Amino acid sequence: MFELAMPWLLLLCLLPLLVWRLIPRAEPGLPAALNVPFYQDMSVLVGHDAQTNGRSLHAWLLFFAWIFLVIAAAGPRWVGEPVPLAREGRNLMMVLDLSGSMELEDMIVDDQPVSRLEVVRQAAKAFVQARSGDRIGLILFGSQAYLQTPLTFDRGNVLQRLDDASIGLAGKTTSIGDALGLAVKRLQDVPPASRVIILLTDGANNSGILKPLKAAELAKNDDIKVYTIGLGAESDPRALNSFLYDLNAVSELDEDTLRTIADMTGGRYFRATDTASLRDIYSTINQLETVSRDQATVRPQKEYYPWPLGLAWCLLMVWFVDRAQIVSVRRSK
Repeated sequence: MFELAMPWLLLLCLLPLLVWRLIPRAEPGLPAALNVPFYQDMSVLVGHDAQTNGRSLHAWLLFFAWIFLVIAAAGPRWVGEPVPLAREGRNLMMVLDLSGSMELEDMIVDDQPVSRLEVVRQAAKAFVQARSGDRIGLILFGSQAYLQTPLTFDRGNVLQRLDDASIGLAGKTTSIGDALGLAVKRLQDVPPASRVIILLTDGANNSGILKPLKAAELAKNDDIKVYTIGLGAESDPRALNSFLYDLNAVSELDEDTLRTIADMTGGRYFRATDTASLRDIYSTINQLETVSRDQATVRPQKEYYPWPLGLAWCLLMVWFVDRAQIVSVRRSK
């Protein structure tokens, strides 16, 4: 839609006419300063008509330059339809276990056994896609904890890093405390009212330097909420792939510690036993950590004032050049 930002400025277009009408004219009948009997002959010689026409042209140039200046000042623009702005959401740090036990194929998708990591990857990707307006980071951990993706609005980047996650990338053991501590460190510089950690593991802390409860205490002191998810099928995972499963990688799920971490930080503990339950957990967290639904909008604008402003400048340049030529001719005479 085309509009003017300040349409009332168009009234200034009448200003030259008002000045022309209000300025008093010279009174008729005044005695001439010098009586020249051959005035008509002189007018022909010096081009009186040309000068008169020149003055008229200059007046029109200045008038239209003024008109275009007023139009430019009025702010002609095209305004588009309202476009919603992204909401300011949470700062979510996802902490995912990549220890050796995550390769266990005790989950069923489409009647086919799949690894725990594959189920976690699918559920996490669906969660990330639903968090429009949030900054999301990703930490992967096994024997060590790595910041895979810092907090970002680029959900596509987070999804790509989830696809790249593989068993053994961070080691075979489980260092929950170090991973949680790294997440707390990465959230310390963001607003305290919007900091959330989602920790998913299928084991117990058996490596690393920082104890899980000590890391939870650090999160509590920084007002960081931690949701914990314990992953593991109800049945014995070795019944499905005992020939692939490494007994040295087996570690019992420490639900008590995960529950304590959640309670200390104001979060919740969830138990995921299959694909459906894990998706429900992420859906529940999505509902618990909602953001304001009041959408701000912006209307895209395209300004057109440079065009009339450019035309006014061109007319003024024509007036200036022509005026300079007349002055030069007069001086040469």
